[in-house]
Amino acid sequence: MQKIYVKPKDYWMNDPNGFIYYKGMYHLFYQCFPYAPRWGRMHWGHVVSKDLVNWEEQGIALFPSKTDDRSGCFSGSAIEEDGKMQLYYTGVNYLTENPEDINLCVDEHFVSAQLKITSEDGFHFDNIKDKKTVIPVIYDEGIGDARHTRDPKVWKENDRYFMVLGGRLKGDKGAVLVYESENLKEWKFKHIITTPEAFGYMWECPDYFELDGKKFLSVSPQGLKREEFRFQNIYQSGYFPVKEDGSVDERDFREWDMGFDFYAPQTFTDNSGRRLLIGWMGMPDAEEEYTNKTIDEGWQHCLTVPRELRVKDGKIFQYPAKELERLRKEKTILDDEKSIVEVRVEVNEGFDLLIEDIAVTDRSFQISMGGQMLFKYENEIAEIGFSEIAGAGRNKRKAKVSELNNIRILADTSAVELYLNDGEIVFSTRYYPDREDLQLKVKGGKFRGNLWNLRKMIFTK
Repeated sequence: MQKIYVKPKDYWMNDPNGFIYYKGMYHLFYQCFPYAPRWGRMHWGHVVSKDLVNWEEQGIALFPSKTDDRSGCFSGSAIEEDGKMQLYYTGVNYLTENPEDINLCVDEHFVSAQLKITSEDGFHFDNIKDKKTVIPVIYDEGIGDARHTRDPKVWKENDRYFMVLGGRLKGDKGAVLVYESENLKEWKFKHIITTPEAFGYMWECPDYFELDGKKFLSVSPQGLKREEFRFQNIYQSGYFPVKEDGSVDERDFREWDMGFDFYAPQTFTDNSGRRLLIGWMGMPDAEEEYTNKTIDEGWQHCLTVPRELRVKDGKIFQYPAKELERLRKEKTILDDEKSIVEVRVEVNEGFDLLIEDIAVTDRSFQISMGGQMLFKYENEIAEIGFSEIAGAGRNKRKAKVSELNNIRILADTSAVELYLNDGEIVFSTRYYPDREDLQLKVKGGKFRGNLWNLRKMIFTK
């Protein structure tokens, strides 16, 4: 059972949606198929928290109920206006259903529209009476694609509202569609953001935001060619710095996460002014390469921990929200006077490892978890790898890092996140150790280290 990650009890989970601080609470919605641990006709699950650590399950917030969303409530966002919570999402209508499984579409024969629903308190949603279609199916190929236009992110700027939609243009070119509104009801198409040359065939889950006076556009592009140190997954997630003229350059694209399981992140600004990010700890269409053993327990996937974002030298650094430190219990100080530091860790309890002031003294610096997972830094390359059992098909992922100053590892029963250099590089991955306790071994350098066992977050209904 997960200790520190939001997960479904007994069904499928994917993209985080509608992440917002509203009336004194963090509200987090997510894509789910609440009937089986597999992808299907999407609903929105809902959890709330006062502290980003302990969460309360609220059940299903959105479900298919209209013609425009009869086949699923896809991803979207939340905004507060006049004290009310407004949810924007993509509704999907299968024009041809699989006769053997109505939760699946035949030959991508579907259309997509953008809808909104309003809640007076953030907890109650009238799926029968209160859904409104705000952008109908786009049949103008000069603007977008009737099928592949989705995932609205809405924000307010200078007394006007803006929306970005993920899109797929003619010629299989990924793009973002920008809309504008004066009242959150009527939306006018403004322009398209894309790259001169095709950078993937589809840009999913767009997110525009400003951070430390700089503008960024986050997207999840599909169709990028895999490379040794970039684009190693089936699909990717990353961000562009936005230029003064509003354009983006594919040469500036930087991936959010270098691990196996990270996709469709969403950000928002909370009541303290922090820009927080959370992502899906999963990957679409990965079944032929690697699997999730939790399917045997009746559930699949989870979300990352919330991360704080900051800008340094034009790059976005991401680090676990400060509140996560409240989960720390007993501390073990790691002694680096020996050439090899070894300590037992209880994987079934979860742990938080922080190693700082690293000075690599050997050919490589390594952190091993009982042969189940190995982190290695050598020749300015950081690499994570898994055993055959623990990886369940996952093998290695790499990233170029000019130097290694510190590393933080958050590990749970089936998920691990590695933060290098205060979040300059992040690896997020599901893994499945075959033992409840592992021998943690650190070697190859001088450092200061602390290891904390973690208490379980409170997750209630």
